[in-house]
Amino acid sequence: MLYEHLSETCLAARIGEGGLSDEALARALEAAGPSLAGLRAAREDGSLPLLGLPGRSDDLAACRPVAAAYRERFADVVVLGTGGSSLGGQALAALAGGGAAAGRPRLHFVDNVDPETFGTLLAGLDLTRTGLLAVSKSGGTAETLAQLFAILPALEAAAGAGDLAGRVTVITEPGPSPLRALAERRGVPCLDHDPGIGGRFSVLSNVGALPAMIAGLDAAALRAGAAAVLDQALAAADPADAPPALGAALSVGLLGERRISQTVLMPYVDRLAAFALWYRQLWAESLGKDGAGTTPIDARGAVDQHSQLQLYLAGPRDKMFTLVRLDTAGAGPSIDPGPAGDEALSYLKGRTLGDLMDAMARATAETLARNGHPIRVIRLARLDEEVLGALLMHFMLETIIAADLLGVNAYDQPAVEESKVLARRYLAGEIQGRAP
Repeated sequence: MLYEHLSETCLAARIGEGGLSDEALARALEAAGPSLAGLRAAREDGSLPLLGLPGRSDDLAACRPVAAAYRERFADVVVLGTGGSSLGGQALAALAGGGAAAGRPRLHFVDNVDPETFGTLLAGLDLTRTGLLAVSKSGGTAETLAQLFAILPALEAAAGAGDLAGRVTVITEPGPSPLRALAERRGVPCLDHDPGIGGRFSVLSNVGALPAMIAGLDAAALRAGAAAVLDQALAAADPADAPPALGAALSVGLLGERRISQTVLMPYVDRLAAFALWYRQLWAESLGKDGAGTTPIDARGAVDQHSQLQLYLAGPRDKMFTLVRLDTAGAGPSIDPGPAGDEALSYLKGRTLGDLMDAMARATAETLARNGHPIRVIRLARLDEEVLGALLMHFMLETIIAADLLGVNAYDQPAVEESKVLARRYLAGEIQGRAP
């Protein structure tokens, strides 16, 4: 496997009454069996396109010339989108440091409509050397369309309306939509967003792959890592041998038996900070229905040992923890505490920053477990495209299986639509006055 999934410290046999009993885990794993069987059938009959992505290459072939042209022509690339149309790309691009290395363009993900943020970004760009990628599955996302309408006049003024086809690309699903209509009217290239893949599950599609390729990442390796996890999980005769199924069983079992209603993902790797934000949307929007679900919380080690760990250890016992550790021992610059002249700092002598990060991660995991908090550790020997693809597939499968265990539809988001409709009514002047 491309990662180790260490979950013993989620169990009562290891950490006491805060952990999941063997009986509750067995029940949850038994219930996960039909979910795995459903995923096997869905991959075979193609009814869940997400599961076919790891074996595809045709859509990547369509992305390659676009990515190559953007890398050659532009110093900056602005990616317009929100939610799943942006978070997946951010999680991938973070692996490459967001671009700006080895002559690659800097990537800017604009996922909100705060006018100050947008104006500051626009003012700092050389628009003659800026490319644009607009992503919306439906083609009608208000925020993305507003962003695009706001930047197009400036882009046209700087580069000329006749050059838009070479500096703007759109990703949206087939069929009529405002975004596709605009692209066709301006002669802008349009790549198809698979209509069978929801935005928060689209990270391995062209939605995530194109920004990743612009940043210089190997999208085929991302999919290879995802395929390894998918194949292993679906080949498992026992759900306990499929890490995504085991993770789902632990989370849902702890909710039912111990009322663990929050789940904290805490990577001790800065390059996975955006990954944690991607996970937060995936888990929240897929499971939070009909009164079900647990609340996802993103944290970052070792930073949040100084801002959140007090609450985690001594606050409400309503959280499950997932720490992601990378083998950093011996990595980074050496530490010389000599200039401080303090013998109390001798424990740092001869150590590296990587040693300190590794020790912090191990100490946090052990402290949480010692205090009876359910915690699992995902341990990585390295972090590259293949490993990141594996992590992405793990958590997508874990989310889908957890939804099955909770009896909810992982793929819809009915509650979100109400606020979208209300926002449009405010803008149209159909509602007078102001909300609280």
